[in-house]
Formats: sequence, structure tokens, C-alpha cells
Amino acid sequence: MQAGKNATETMKEKAANVGASAKAGMEKTKATVEEKVEKATAQHPAEKQMAEHKKQARIHEAELAKHEAMEHNAAVREHARSTHSSHGPAEEGVAHTGPIGLTTGTARPSAAHQPTVETGYPAGPGMGP
Repeated sequence: MQAGKNATETMKEKAANVGASAKAGMEKTKATVEEKVEKATAQHPAEKQMAEHKKQARIHEAELAKHEAMEHNAAVREHARSTHSSHGPAEEGVAHTGPIGLTTGTARPSAAHQPTVETGYPAGPGMGP
């Protein structure tokens, strides 16, 4: 059972990493397109050079954000693994239950199994004496 939970956490991490990579890719593409637009509208060579520098900075930021997200995803996976393993061994297929009558939602454990208990509320039509 533990191996299944570890595999699930690994798959979640991989999916999150794919998302981080896709987002970084979109940011890089956006930076490249905006650089081309800025170069096309630039009047001076210095403006074209500034557009190139801006693009490189945005690409670097996108890569940095991707790596930070991947580190975060790995930390989340490790935390989940340590949380799952700290609960001790568990038997697969065994349900764990609590005492009967305590989680009935009635706020009165005995009322759940005794339909004739006095509630203090007037009886509605067709509900007793």
C-alpha cells in the first residue's frame, strides 16, 4: 500500500513539473514575440539591443521560476511521503471506525437509536401524540 502512495505522489510531482515547464515555455515564447515586436518598432540600434536584453532577462526569470516550482514540487512529495509513513503500518482493506452513536449528527448520542426520545419540540402533523 505504501508503494502505491509513493507512486501516486511521484506522479503528482511529475504532472506539476510538466505544468511548470509548460508555463515557462509560454513565458519564453511570449518574451521572444514581444522582443520581435519591440525590435520591429525600434528607431535606434540601442532600442533593439534593449529589447534583446529584456528578452534574455524574461527567459532567465521563466527558467528560475520553473526550477523553483520543481523544487517546491519535490518538497511537497517528500512531505507527503513522510506524512504517510509516520502513521505506522496499516492493513489494506480494513476500515477504521469510531464508537457507535457518537457521530450521528444529533448532538445526543442516545437519540440516534431511540426514536421515542422526547425532544422538547412540538410534534408535527402525523408525528405522534
